Amino acid sequence: MYDERLAERIRQTLAASAFTEQKMFGGLCFLIGGHMACGVMGGDLLVRTGPAANQEALARPFARPMDFTGRVMRGFVIVEGAGLSETSLPDWVALGLAFAASLPPRGSVPTVRARKVRVSPGQLRPRRR
Repeated sequence: MYDERLAERIRQTLAASAFTEQKMFGGLCFLIGGHMACGVMGGDLLVRTGPAANQEALARPFARPMDFTGRVMRGFVIVEGAGLSETSLPDWVALGLAFAASLPPRGSVPTVRARKVRVSPGQLRPRRR
């Protein structure tokens, strides 16, 4: 479950941006160009800061590392709901928006997948020098 009032505040903050919503992490996430910018988990805000802004974001009041799975996820912070005032929420959302907007839109970069080839030891040939 997630705080619908907080989600609505985020929608209002993102009103000038083209965003989509997707349920994930047991909450609701807001995506820009297919990349997560921020989200709501319970009554807390999840912000994707990216690696460069992560330490600075963690130094701000009410912020802590995202350790959703018991392992810290770098480039993400959780901001306690108590620290989301009318002035701080837009700042946090802008931070996540800036990082997500810096990434290429999903699907625009072709991905190359390596094929795994199984080779038995008998098929290996020594290198010639």
